[in-house]
Amino acid sequence: MRLHHFTIRFGFSVLIGCVLSACSDDVYDPTSEDTPAGETQLSEEYYAGGLLGTTFNRSASAFEDPTPAVEQAGMTARFKYGEYFFERTFNQSTKPFDGLGPLYVRSSCVSCHPGYGHGKRMERYRANDWGNGYLLVLTDRTDTYLSSLTGMPQTMAVAPFKAPIDENGIEIKWLPYTDEWGNAFPDGETYSLIYPEVTIAENAFYVPLEVGGKPIDYSDLVIRLESTIGIYGTGLLDAIDDADLKAEYASQEKAGVRLNPAVFAGGEWVKTYGSTGHPLRFTYALSRGPLQDAAGVNALWNITNVTRGDRRYHYMTDTYALTASRDPEVQKDFYRYFPQWNKTGDPEKDIYNYLMNKELPVEMADDDFVDFMIWHRGLAVPAARDLDQEDVKLGKRLFTEIGCATCHRPSWTTGDDIFTDPNGFFKDGDSRLPRYPHQKIWPYTDMVQHRLEMKNDIRTGWCRTTPLWGRGLSMICSGHADRLHDCRARNTMEAIMWHGSHGSDARWTVEKFRNLSKAERDALIRFVESV
Repeated sequence: MRLHHFTIRFGFSVLIGCVLSACSDDVYDPTSEDTPAGETQLSEEYYAGGLLGTTFNRSASAFEDPTPAVEQAGMTARFKYGEYFFERTFNQSTKPFDGLGPLYVRSSCVSCHPGYGHGKRMERYRANDWGNGYLLVLTDRTDTYLSSLTGMPQTMAVAPFKAPIDENGIEIKWLPYTDEWGNAFPDGETYSLIYPEVTIAENAFYVPLEVGGKPIDYSDLVIRLESTIGIYGTGLLDAIDDADLKAEYASQEKAGVRLNPAVFAGGEWVKTYGSTGHPLRFTYALSRGPLQDAAGVNALWNITNVTRGDRRYHYMTDTYALTASRDPEVQKDFYRYFPQWNKTGDPEKDIYNYLMNKELPVEMADDDFVDFMIWHRGLAVPAARDLDQEDVKLGKRLFTEIGCATCHRPSWTTGDDIFTDPNGFFKDGDSRLPRYPHQKIWPYTDMVQHRLEMKNDIRTGWCRTTPLWGRGLSMICSGHADRLHDCRARNTMEAIMWHGSHGSDARWTVEKFRNLSKAERDALIRFVESV
């Protein structure tokens, strides 16, 4: 055991004892021996994450708790240590948080996930602005990513290197949008809608604009925003059985629902995650499969460019490496910042070889990565709230009646949770990580992509149904209530109305929502914010 492990964990054990022994009006434990006699037992719907995945904390730290499964497995101290790697700022010299760069998107994870939740809407693009969970999505007009930039373009660099995109050249404009109903309901209540347009000055690009290694015109550049999502409960979503996901797709296909033909068609998967055969289930774009190689695992590496035992190389494009290696200013200072690097006397060659090397020194130890994954897989879901209130019960009934539950499927039951890792770092059902077998969970998502046909839509137009669980606590936990993939919706009402465009898969539901009375609309929103 390394010294820094022992020192930090000893402090954590004291802290955890204090936290767990504290009393709070914001925490209700229905299993407590102190529960008053005769009090009604909570229904299963309150246990959003099942018995093994739910926290009854409803305070500003509700998204940060470990699951009961973590505590029962004796992993609480390692969970808290793993949390450090989410919260701390990475740098170049302070172990175990060193290794930042040479290029990076952010220097910490939590800066993109304020309060562990969804990124918030920003008026400008600056990596160091707290809560900026935005990632730039740069493609050509065929929706093909630029090959000269990484999929998550970097706007930060460690000297002497230069960022691929200069943030000073990025501009976000929020424009008003008026829908076909004039942003008004039949009873006269009004709402407002906005959407982002992003521009990047041509001279802000350090690298040439290329797709497939071939230059494209600046006029063919398409820029969109995608924000981070809440990360609590991802271990529970990973525990949904692959066969059950396939059954959901097959059921929707049989019912005539429009599905992404690049993912599923004719009762079979068209695309799975790499060579694993596992269905895609994480990110808006369904770009990731098992959680052990999904967004968090990926982001810990490519957001910071901190190398690991399973990724001893930089998140980098060949185009950038060539550009930087030929830059006289980079050549002048390269050896000063990287004196340990093998010198051949040819700085261009040395810079290129450093940036593209596949066997770089390991900067994040394996034990630290395990702790991070205990934390990532071990985040609990806040329990549902106020489901016994009359307006919430009315909202629940309307949620189903008008069709919201068609895509926002209320519940799933997890499988055996014999999880896998495509990288082979973790073995099937690895005992080092928490597991959630056979839990009834209430995420309110079908895990399927649909189209909303919004103005300045998400890339490809296909977006996975976002889980609704816990989102009603966003304001208290994250300081905002922004929703949808680019945070264009500033509240639940706006999010619903952005589902109503012509051609949207949810159009019919929004039409019914519009014709509800104001009291009924408010009740439905109250329900959504209670689950």
